[in-house]
Amino acid sequence: MKRAALFPLLAALGCASGPSPVPAGAPPAEARPMKHTADLPALKAELVSRHGETQRARIERGVDQVASLWHGEDGDLAAFVREHFIADEKQLDATLARLETTFEQLDGHLHEINTELRRPTDLDLGPLLPVDPLLAAYDPAAHVTEDLFRSKVGFVALLNFPLTTLAERMEKGPGYTRRQWAEARLTGRFNSRVPAEVRQASSRAGADADLYIAEYNVWMHHLLDEQGRRLFPSGMRLISHWNLRDELKSRYADPEGVAKQRMIVKVMERIVTQSIPAAVIDNPRVDWNPFTNEVKEAPASEVEKDAPQRPVVLDGKREEDVRYAKLLAQFHAARMEDPYVPVAPTAVARSFELGRELPEARVKALLEQVLASPLVPRVAKEIESRLGRKLEPQDLWYAGFKASGKLSEDQLNTLTRQRYPTADAFARDLPRILQGLGFSKEKAAFLAAHIRVDASRGAGHAMQAMRRGDFPRLRTRVGPQGMDYKGYNIAVHELGHNVEQVFSLYSVDHTLLTGVPNSAFTEALAFVFQARDLELLGQAKPDAASERERVLNDFWQTWEIAGVALVDVAAWHWLYEHPDATPAQLREAVVRIARETWDRYYAPVLGGQGTPLLGIYSHMISYPLYLADYPLGHLISFQMEDHLKKAGNLGAEFERMASQGALTPDVWMTNATGAPVSAEPLLRATEAVLAR
Repeated sequence: MKRAALFPLLAALGCASGPSPVPAGAPPAEARPMKHTADLPALKAELVSRHGETQRARIERGVDQVASLWHGEDGDLAAFVREHFIADEKQLDATLARLETTFEQLDGHLHEINTELRRPTDLDLGPLLPVDPLLAAYDPAAHVTEDLFRSKVGFVALLNFPLTTLAERMEKGPGYTRRQWAEARLTGRFNSRVPAEVRQASSRAGADADLYIAEYNVWMHHLLDEQGRRLFPSGMRLISHWNLRDELKSRYADPEGVAKQRMIVKVMERIVTQSIPAAVIDNPRVDWNPFTNEVKEAPASEVEKDAPQRPVVLDGKREEDVRYAKLLAQFHAARMEDPYVPVAPTAVARSFELGRELPEARVKALLEQVLASPLVPRVAKEIESRLGRKLEPQDLWYAGFKASGKLSEDQLNTLTRQRYPTADAFARDLPRILQGLGFSKEKAAFLAAHIRVDASRGAGHAMQAMRRGDFPRLRTRVGPQGMDYKGYNIAVHELGHNVEQVFSLYSVDHTLLTGVPNSAFTEALAFVFQARDLELLGQAKPDAASERERVLNDFWQTWEIAGVALVDVAAWHWLYEHPDATPAQLREAVVRIARETWDRYYAPVLGGQGTPLLGIYSHMISYPLYLADYPLGHLISFQMEDHLKKAGNLGAEFERMASQGALTPDVWMTNATGAPVSAEPLLRATEAVLAR
């Protein structure tokens, strides 16, 4: 570890407030710092006189960048600039290298601490202790950016390296050198000065919402239809929404599948509208008819042996608006940050401009291009011919375009449970899986040695590493009988994330470029793996027919999640228009937005006029404004698959693409596949397969 060189600067600890008023909960106006009083034109002229006319552009830009975030309490701005402006090229190179090394260590160790703090809430380690949610909500990195400003390290970066705008990166990025990209990512971490207490509030809200979702389970054996029948097996405990959706998708090969799917849809609608009885959430000691909303005590003979202790409450009282209270808390935390990020003064703007580095209007246009495509009713007609019935709302998640839709849930579960009775069994099989995906024996061994597998408390996720020497972590749910197909499917998806995370950390030339352009890209790379999950089980071989299925499946999945993403974004725009909304008002708004979006794009082909089904995705609560990354990920993944089909050698190409690092989306995609991000490849391919 090479951290000691910056310790004198890092030692200047403390928190400061930002430059402008903020909503309730942030520091009061009287606590805000004074701005600097330096004479900037005179200071710039002095530096040009000292260092020469060739340094003028760097001096003027650097001084302005420092001045925009300097507080009066930071000290003498002019003295700092005189001392720390670097004109010598060798010293400038050495400074960039030193900062790069230091931030890798700093970020990596803080991430390691955060991973450990969240371990009890993320992993299936038994009952939570009361202190565990508090630990998960603590963000050890909340103070770091402000500490780096107070220590002046952040200002060294801003003074000597260019802080670029998204417009600049989009225009000039194709011509950037790798060094210029590293400089842009270095200063990008100092494009705002958000107080630590504001960052911590956001972490608390996020951890609280995440825990709520992680423990939101439905015991399916205790759902009753209108004849009092139990349609699902004993012990089936499904998290919302991931497992509920995947269970629905798995029932296309089941003779009683439609009845089960309709029941799951009703459960989802109850969750979205918060009309679900509070007593039935994660409670196998009561039975529930989701159609009538009637709650009964479960007969002792039907209660699972491992059932948790829960009160038997039969009054049918609905869950309070907890779901929307959690979302509202996320909004209030985000709003506290708004005044401190003038380049992107709303959470929506930050998610697109800073997070995705794609303008919201462009993303929305891509999604609507798919949603309104004339190909939709044509694909729907093909699904109807396969099902032999009119489509219904559950067919939003139609799974028949891939081999798993033709196999029973029991067959798939038997395969995966036998092979993976524990998370360790999946970890031991990683070298074989990776070779099956096209990686060489040596590369597969390297990747397997750099990935750790854990049993997840929630549905599953991938936890990246941020320092060379650390390891990405793969989390998926493993039941008492072993890993079922849902868990396996998620595990293969998360493995795609992990392999990207290894390459984009260990193979990138500048650790300042660690990662990929945005979450949609890591989702796209994960989809490449997930699409081959059955092939890795020896159950499917790619051929012309399966290629046709893949195209139609990608189109349908993109169409499905595009509307969900629009609901997520529209809900946040509504929040900014109604910042004083109550949870109940927010619930009404989200339900209305979900229904209107459904009626516009989905009801014409799926029926179900007025269903709020698009509001079910748990990401809306625990990971707000993330959902647009999924349809983008599908579009990006399709472009990648199109390229891989032509290039061959999935392993080598996956490594080449992932090793580019965090460039802007169009630059990354052009380097990877020869073209910027677009919906056209998917639409063209869908048109072609339908024409056949």
